[in-house]
Amino acid sequence: MAHFLLALKTVAPLFLVIFTGTLFSRTKAAHGPWVDVLNKYALWIGFPALVVASLMHLDPQGESYTQLILINSVYIATCMLLAFPIARIFKFSKRLRSSLFLILSFGNVAYLGIPVLRSSFGDDILPVAAVLSAVYVFWLLTLGVILIESTGEESIRPKKLMLSLVKNPLLISVFVGVTIVLFQIKVPTFIDKTVSLFAESVTAIVLFSLGIFLGQNKIGAPREWIRVFGFVIVTMIILPLLLQFSIQTTSLNDLQFKATILDSAMPLGLTPYALAVQYKLETKLVARIVVLGTLLSVIIIPLWIAFLG
Repeated sequence: MAHFLLALKTVAPLFLVIFTGTLFSRTKAAHGPWVDVLNKYALWIGFPALVVASLMHLDPQGESYTQLILINSVYIATCMLLAFPIARIFKFSKRLRSSLFLILSFGNVAYLGIPVLRSSFGDDILPVAAVLSAVYVFWLLTLGVILIESTGEESIRPKKLMLSLVKNPLLISVFVGVTIVLFQIKVPTFIDKTVSLFAESVTAIVLFSLGIFLGQNKIGAPREWIRVFGFVIVTMIILPLLLQFSIQTTSLNDLQFKATILDSAMPLGLTPYALAVQYKLETKLVARIVVLGTLLSVIIIPLWIAFLG
């Protein structure tokens, strides 16, 4: 119990920022394009700055991230492919099966995951958090989109797929950060401080934006949330538990291991919701999973932190 309370106190400020955003939304103080504007700032400025700031001071001879990338890549791909047997067993529609490619595999590893990891383990975990975010984004925008398009009405468009990857700010920032490290580029102090200012701003902004998003969603009837609750339990508890059991004997260091499990237990993120809208999938279901998962993460994430020690 003491470990849980300590973990809860660690992440409580993050959820208070989310709650503040929800209050602003419910009182109509924040409306219209707030979420879109704040998310664009985070996507194009805040998170890229945080990723670059996290990576550019790394020691090129330091720890390897190869196994971390491989393990998480296998986990993400496996979760996506689970949509096929699950849809067949429960006789889900084709559209819901396509939605499962997003629901089962992509937690909010950037907007919520990075702040949680940083708050729980300090700045030392930021490089790991940045690499994990890039891995999740890469597979979402490649394998995830390929599965949706290949099993849907639209045909796969390789050119558009490659363009979305090349233009993705998170992947670009990882490339920039790694380039600075590998070629030992000396970044001027004033640029370093500027990047740090943007990096320090992003946590509160994205959490506040997430709170506004939650406040803008209608509650609906309780019976409509039964399936939603089931998906939240599967993605935030059952699948992470299976992952934790399967990688116990790997050589991941302590921070990489804990970051891997915690990121796998994050609630569904806003990017899958945006893709669900784009591909005309089960948007209401996806939105409600985002809402309920984020609300329950107030309890589930501290439980995971306490469980991992």
